[in-house]
Order: sequence, then structure tokens, then C-alpha cells
Amino acid sequence: MSARTTHRPEDLHADHGPGDPEGGGRPLLPIAAPSRRTLLLGVGTLGAGLTIGMGSASAAPLLRKGSRGSAVTGLQRDLARLEYWCGAADGSFGHLTQQAVFALQKVAGLSRDGVVGPKTYRALANGARPSRRITSGVGFEVDLGKQIIIATTGGKLSYILNTSTGSGKRYYSGGRWKTATTPRGDFSMYSLYSRGWQSGPLGSLYRPGYYDRGWAIHGSNSIPTYPASHGCCRISVGATDMLWTRSWFKKGRRVLVY
Repeated sequence: MSARTTHRPEDLHADHGPGDPEGGGRPLLPIAAPSRRTLLLGVGTLGAGLTIGMGSASAAPLLRKGSRGSAVTGLQRDLARLEYWCGAADGSFGHLTQQAVFALQKVAGLSRDGVVGPKTYRALANGARPSRRITSGVGFEVDLGKQIIIATTGGKLSYILNTSTGSGKRYYSGGRWKTATTPRGDFSMYSLYSRGWQSGPLGSLYRPGYYDRGWAIHGSNSIPTYPASHGCCRISVGATDMLWTRSWFKKGRRVLVY
């Protein structure tokens, strides 16, 4: 990597605090197609509707944050099948499900509105997944173009997460102007903070894993569909807790940013 000006961790890592507020894959198993009435009423599994083509996707219910029911449960199961992490399949379209839908829409090149309509159903049915650069071992990929994080273990895709990275905007901190950027490169996590929210001059980070000076992957309550951070890679608080629980955040963990 080329030489860069060194900043302290607190210079760039903090984004928003706890009080702040969006290829191909493995085939789905063929199962009996539900009736149009079943799809419209949201009865049965959404996955069943997605195996029978665009007509059923068009008839399936429009889903968005706040939706509830068995159609949402089916959506959550279909997202999880493709490794778009959304937490438990509980039939409630909340923040984590919206984050997973954002990630799917980014990968499929769709409008990033978090609403599940015909095009998003089609992306699920087609098994939309991102291409990966880490194809062996364990590590995180941060795709700055798509604004997603890909987690790979044993060379296999484990999770796809929505992220928001450096906005490219100018900001003033520590007595000077800086630009909110996320450097590209092949890094390793070297410093961890596991005890909840860590305070900094620009806000707070949730359970960060630092991989390059002050840059980290960390939890946030604000993960929009576009680059909005001071340089770090924001993910949901729920996803952060999951990754910590499953030992993804550890010193030496590879983080490839491109």
C-alpha cells in the first residue's frame, strides 16, 4: 500500500451514536405452486411462490418495513437461504430484514428502497449473490461500489450485509479539515472493543473491530443505502452482535477493501 498520513483512531472512526436512527446462487428446491389466492393473502411460504416464475412474483404481496405475517417469514427464509443475514425468521419485517433487502437490492442492481416487489422477488428467485474475491480461508470483503460486506469462511459464502462507508465529504475535526474516505487495501483486524458503545470525538461506535489505523467495521443505528460515514464500515447492531458471538471479530481477521 502507498504511504498515507497517519491519523489516530479517534480522528476518523466515529460515525453516529446510539441515539441516531437501508450472480447466481444455489437453486431453490422445486415444490408445489400455491394458488393465486394463497399468494395474495400471504398464506404459506413465500419461497414456494418464488419457484414458479415471474407471474407468481407479480402476484405476491408487496412487503416493506412494518409488514407482518407468513409472507414475511417466507421472505426471511429466502434471504437467509442466500446468506443475506436478517436475524430470526419471525414474520416481522423490521430493521434487520430491511437491511438484508437493501443488500439484496444492491447486489441485484435494483432501486435501494427496501420494498419487496416483483423485481426483488425475481432477484430472490434467481439467487442473486455477489461475486467474491476471497475464495479460501476466512475474511471480510468490503465492496465499496456495491456498499456491501461479504463474510467468507472455509472458502464458502457465510453472510452478506448492508454497509455504509466513507461519504467522500469534507469535515472538520482535530483542528483541521479532512475527507471522509474508506481506504482500499488488504488489512487485518488489530484492535477490538467488545464492551458495547465506544465514544469518540465524532460520535460512538458499537463493538468496533479496527483493521487500519482508525478505520473499523462497527455497529451503528444508521446504515443507509449510500456512503455516509466518516470512513468506517457501518453495519447493524444486530449483525455486529451476531459476528461477535460467532467469533468473526478477532485479531488477525482479514479485511479486504476494494
